[in-house]
Amino acid sequence: MRRFRYLDALTTTFVVILLVSNLVAQKVIRVGPVSTSGAMLLFPVTYIFGDIFTEIYGYAASRRAIWLGFFGTALLYAVSALVIALPSDPEFHNQQAFVTVFGILPRILVASLTAFWAGEFANSYTMAKLKLMTKGQWLWTRTVGSTVVGQAVDTTLVIFITFAGTFSVHKMVQIIVTGYLFKVVYEVLATPLTYLVVNWLKRVEHVDTFDTNTNFNPFRFAAGAEKL
Repeated sequence: MRRFRYLDALTTTFVVILLVSNLVAQKVIRVGPVSTSGAMLLFPVTYIFGDIFTEIYGYAASRRAIWLGFFGTALLYAVSALVIALPSDPEFHNQQAFVTVFGILPRILVASLTAFWAGEFANSYTMAKLKLMTKGQWLWTRTVGSTVVGQAVDTTLVIFITFAGTFSVHKMVQIIVTGYLFKVVYEVLATPLTYLVVNWLKRVEHVDTFDTNTNFNPFRFAAGAEKL
């Protein structure tokens, strides 16, 4: 079982970024003419991490990180709901503020977890397959191409699950297109930084994984050469 110097630290950072994104997601911010969730400041970074995991360590490492992020987010929501439900101390006067920050509607919970899970796996799968197709060349085609696919899945699912029956289809499509374009542009602008991180990690970790014989089943956690 091979041990890598930075994989655990990168996985931990990925999960932390995901949790912080969920905590700030409820505030709607204004960036120029566009209104968006506060999560958009950080959440697209999780897809950059997904690219790095797959490019350097392989699909199995990305799969492990995605599941850790999924369960970490589910735990955050579960503990938040429990703490909200428990009676407050008489001297605690900020219950409503606490509910505003940590209270997550069940529908939003389902939308968030489903979209994250499906989008991240679509991103990682596309990244791994494109690496095989390009024989490890043209990294930008993989980072951008995987984001185009993964964010399409993520953004479409989260908006439709959250707002179906509340907003018109036309309105939901508008929101999806705006959010999707923002995330893809975010990835494109981050490409030079992604190149620097990927090249550095390949040098220091002495690894450049190709998922030639990988089982891409998202529920399979280790198999022969896929073990980390």
